[in-house]
Amino acid sequence: MAPPSRAGRPRARIALLAALLLAAGCSATFQPRGPMVRAPDLTAERIVTPDGVALPMRLWAPEPDGPPIRAVVLALHGFNDYSNAFEGTGRFFAAHGLATYAYDQRGFGAHDRPGIWPTADTLVADLHTAAALVRRRHPGLPLYLLGESMGGAVILSALAGPPPPGFEPLEPAGTILSAPAVWDRDSMTTLQRAALWVSYRTVPWLRLTAPRELKIKPSDNIEMLRGLSRDPLVIKGTRVDAVEGLVRLMSRAAAAVPRLPAPALVLYGRNEQVIPRAPIEKALAAMPRRVHVAVYDQGYHMLMRDLQGETVLRDMVSWIGDPSAPLPSGAHRQPFSEPAGTEMAGR
Repeated sequence: MAPPSRAGRPRARIALLAALLLAAGCSATFQPRGPMVRAPDLTAERIVTPDGVALPMRLWAPEPDGPPIRAVVLALHGFNDYSNAFEGTGRFFAAHGLATYAYDQRGFGAHDRPGIWPTADTLVADLHTAAALVRRRHPGLPLYLLGESMGGAVILSALAGPPPPGFEPLEPAGTILSAPAVWDRDSMTTLQRAALWVSYRTVPWLRLTAPRELKIKPSDNIEMLRGLSRDPLVIKGTRVDAVEGLVRLMSRAAAAVPRLPAPALVLYGRNEQVIPRAPIEKALAAMPRRVHVAVYDQGYHMLMRDLQGETVLRDMVSWIGDPSAPLPSGAHRQPFSEPAGTEMAGR
C-alpha cells in the first residue's frame, strides 16, 4: 500500500483537529464550589464564600431615623436575573421595618463567570453561607427567605435536604416563594426532553434565546421589561448546559414541595406564562396543608414587579407580621385553577 501523499497529510491533520475540537466542544461547563480556603465573610458590597468566591450583594434597610428593623429578609433572584430584581421590593420592605439582603447567585449578574451554571448543590451551599452571615450580623432578629422563580427552587431544595457539611439547618422564621420554578423533567413534553437530551450531549456550549414566536409575557409592566432588555447584567442568551442544570434544579425543587416547612407563603399569578400550568397545579396539590397559597387574578410571573406589585408586597409585609392573619388582598382565597368552562386570563 502506497504511503499517503504529502498533499493528503495536511487534509488528514485538519480533519483530525476538527474532530478533536468538536469532541472538546461537546463537554459541558460548570462552576461548582471549590475546597474551603477561608472563613466566609459579609462586607458592604459582597458575600465571600468559603471557597473564596465573591458574590455581589445589595442591602435595603430602614433609614436610621425610620422604623427599627423588626425582621431580616434574604432574597434570591430568578434565572438569568440578578439581585437588582429586588430593588422595588427592598425599598418597600425598608419602609416597613424590614432589612433585605439580596446577592447575585453564582453564575449570574456581576459574578465573575456569568452564564456558567454553578450546579444545584453549589447554589444551595451559597444560600447556607449567606443565611449564616446575615444571621450573624442580626442576632436575635427573625430571618425570612424570599425566592423568586429559580430562587424559589433553590430555597425549596435547601429546606428539604440536609445542610452541607459544616452548616446548621436553615430553619427560617418563614419562607416566601414567588412563582417558584417547579417545572420538573417529568412535566416536560417528550419533544422537549428529547431536544434537551440531544443538545446537551452535542452542543452544550450553544447559547439559546427565546424565539419571538413564543410570545411569553413575564409581566404586564412593559417599562420594567424594557429596562431588563437594556440591562447588561441580565443574561440574554442561555447556554444549553445551563438549561440542563436548571431543569435538574427544578426537578429537585418539585420533589421537595411536600416537605416545605411552615410557615410558608407561596404566590402565583393567574396569568403565569413562564412556568406551564400543569407543573404548577402538580406542585400546589402537593403543598403541605399548613402552607398558605395566594393567587393573584391580574398577576404574571414577576409578581413583585408587575403593575399590581404593591398589592403583592403589602401581602408579604402583612404575612411577615402575622402569618396566621388573612392577606389584605384576599389572594389567599383565590384558586389557581378556574372552574370548568372558563379560560385562564391572558391565555
